[in-house]
Amino acid sequence: MNLYPLLRPLLFALDPETAHEVTLKLLQTAHRTGLAQLTTPRLADHPVEIMGLTFKNPVGLAAGLDKNGDYIDALAALGFGFIEIGTVTPRPQPGNPKPRLFRLPEHQAIINRMGFNNLGIDHLLQQVSNSAYHGILGINIGKNFDTPIADAADDYLIGLRKAYPLASYITINISSPNTQNLRQLQQGDEIKNLIARLKEEQLRLHQEQGRYVPLVVKIAPDLSDEEIRHIAQLLKSYAIDGVIATNTTIVRANIAGHALAKETGGLSGAPVKEQATYVVRGLAAELNGTVPIIAAGGIISAEDAQEKLAAGASLVQVYSGLIYRGPQLVADVLAGL
Repeated sequence: MNLYPLLRPLLFALDPETAHEVTLKLLQTAHRTGLAQLTTPRLADHPVEIMGLTFKNPVGLAAGLDKNGDYIDALAALGFGFIEIGTVTPRPQPGNPKPRLFRLPEHQAIINRMGFNNLGIDHLLQQVSNSAYHGILGINIGKNFDTPIADAADDYLIGLRKAYPLASYITINISSPNTQNLRQLQQGDEIKNLIARLKEEQLRLHQEQGRYVPLVVKIAPDLSDEEIRHIAQLLKSYAIDGVIATNTTIVRANIAGHALAKETGGLSGAPVKEQATYVVRGLAAELNGTVPIIAAGGIISAEDAQEKLAAGASLVQVYSGLIYRGPQLVADVLAGL
């Protein structure tokens, strides 16, 4: 039974950030009372093996929906093949001033400038420890807003060390447009130095703990062909385990003329679909199967997911599509397989 079409008008009558919080609390309540199990269809497994991990199906939840890991079990009940939580920073931080989240229903899109608002990695790890979830869990790490770019690697190393014992894989978020200068880390020597230090620490932790946790890099859709090639070569050179393509876009061409088009922040949903797929296709051509690609960006339907997989992705992640379609999106994508 798909209840989301009934709930959506009520949720869309609320401020977007309030609706986000209400939705998560409703999911939590539905899970705890057993309602979620009654209303969520049983989904057949479609196992995918990449990065030394077995994903029960290729449809994952993108980071950003559950920044603090407070709703892992409730979200798992929706049938995802894997869940990514975060982005989380070493220290708690409030994020950017409100309003910072905007819906564009005409475009099936979202603009956000949240700014890594989170309760810090220690809180998130406590929530993970309290969770009953045993599926694939990605932890997405970032830097605090007041950490200078020159010292960004130190924040990522803190996140890597702390998340390592509890994560199935760890995502390095260097592509959010909402932390000042963060995307600079995708360029030239910046990304090379960051990846080298993180890879060295990953291998040290592997030896120390006897457990290998894959490292994944999340990149922006707003990259030139040359930048895509450069990043692909670095991923191969440093044996990075996976890449997520893509984060949100700062380009507004696809929503030109909309009343909210001038709002700063990252645009997600249907308007980013084509550019995200372009990056996936470009990476796939450069990587030639050596580094698996997790595709995100504009997946609103089963056809959108198929397009990403056909472009060279092994897995897909959804977020904005859930806002407009609800949990049925997961079942639809899997049915499309």
